[in-house]
This record gives sequence, C-alpha cells and structure tokens, in this order.
Amino acid sequence: MRNIERVAVVTGASRGAGKGIALALGEAGMTVYVTGRSVDEGDSPYGGTVGETAKQVSAAGGKGIAVAVDHADDDAVAALFAQIGQAHGCLDILVNNAARLVATTMPGGFWEKPLETVDLVTVGLRSHYVAAWHAAPLLIANGRGLIVNTGHYGAVCYHHGPAYGAQKAGADKMAADMAKELRPHNVAVVSIWMGGLDTERSRAYLETLPPDVRPTAKRESPRFTGRVVAALYASDQRMQLSGRALIGAELGACLGVVDVDGSRPASFRYALGGPPELHRSLWA
Repeated sequence: MRNIERVAVVTGASRGAGKGIALALGEAGMTVYVTGRSVDEGDSPYGGTVGETAKQVSAAGGKGIAVAVDHADDDAVAALFAQIGQAHGCLDILVNNAARLVATTMPGGFWEKPLETVDLVTVGLRSHYVAAWHAAPLLIANGRGLIVNTGHYGAVCYHHGPAYGAQKAGADKMAADMAKELRPHNVAVVSIWMGGLDTERSRAYLETLPPDVRPTAKRESPRFTGRVVAALYASDQRMQLSGRALIGAELGACLGVVDVDGSRPASFRYALGGPPELHRSLWA
C-alpha cells in the first residue's frame, strides 16, 4: 500500500451531493476525478459542470480532474477507469452518486409519471455496479479501498415513489454483497444515507412551494457526506463497518465529523426508519 497521493472518483459530481462530496475530498488533499454529463453551464437548469467542480476541488486543496462521462454508457465508464489505471495504477475511493432523476417530485402515481422515471434504476443502480466492476481491480491493487453508494431513508420509507425506493434499497443490498466479496482484499463497501440536502435542485424545488408550507429546518450540506467519507477511509473501523447501510449523521457523530458551519446534522431514524444502529463500542 502506498502512502502518497490519494485518488478518488466521485460520479455525478457536476452539482448537488456529488459536487459537495468531491469538494470535501479535495479539502482532504485528494486527487478527485469528477464525472458527469454537464460540460457547459447551460446543460442543466440547475447549473454546474464537471470542469467547474474540478476547479473548485483544486482550489479547496486537492487536485480536481474533470472527465465528462454519461454513466449510461458502459464504454465511457470503462475509458474513465482505464485512464485512472494508466495514470495511477490504483484507486483509493469510489463514490457512486450518479443518478438520472426524472419527475421525482411530480404529483400522482407511478403510472401517471413518464416511464423515463425508471431510468433511475439504470443510472443510479446499474451504473453503480458498472463503476464498481471497473474500480474493484484498482482498489484491490491499492491494498486498501472504499466504495460508497450515496443512500437515503427512501430505502425503507416512501420517498419520491417506487423507482427511487427500489434504487436506494438495491444500492444498499449491492453494497452488502460486494463487501462480502471484497473483504479478503481489504476493500470496504458501504451505503451512506444522506439527510435533506441543501443543493441547487432542492433549493429550486422549495422555491416552488407556498411560503406557508415551505420547510424552514436547516438542511445538510453536501460537503458533510464527503467529510464523512474521508474520515471513514482513514478510520481503523472501516472494515468493521463494511457491508453496512449507515446514516451519515450518526456515522459522522461517531467519527467526530461536523458540517461546514460546525453543526452536527440530525438523524431521521426515528421519523423515517433506518438500518441497524451503530455500536458505540466500536469507538470505545
């Protein structure tokens, strides 16, 4: 295992959760490959590009490398990891966050929404598998590794409909089974459930709600999850937690991670449900 440059991949990092995670890994001094489809500012109504995120990763103290990737294109994903293999020969962290969100907040039953809503299972579940398939040999070559699927309480409660719930529950199960096969190679795999995030998309949605019903509670910074990922990679509890679905707020509390404003995000376990609780004895 080398003790020099740490290399991470964050998929779907043009904006939102992926961007925040990439920036936090940059703050930890890592080289971060930033992937996504947006290369021009007008590519999304929410703004953001892979190039913009990569520049901000570098400004945060890391080294950002932008790679335009459509994670529905297996050949493009293969080329990404071939590039990483040629440049570094190994990999430390893969964060699977790419997702194709269609009509998630649209009212009505699933049969009343566009059939493209199920694309979340393709880019958001299948794409996690494809990225992990290509990343695994590089993580194994490193002698120490971590794969993180960005998760949510929607795995156990109703949130945004059946496609969203199936994707999140599937990502948790995928993490558990990949963890079993990668354990002999000192590579951990987990899902980290994020809370209500303060992202470009969520801010735009909240602005559409009448002021009297608009939630006012503080939202979790996307960088918080990235800080948790960096702390977990460095933790001696990494392999003990492998295979688990973990609530980011709870894991962060155990690892001593705070949000960008110094606050500790709240766990919604008792409101929305959750995976088995962390044993505090791990950190005794």
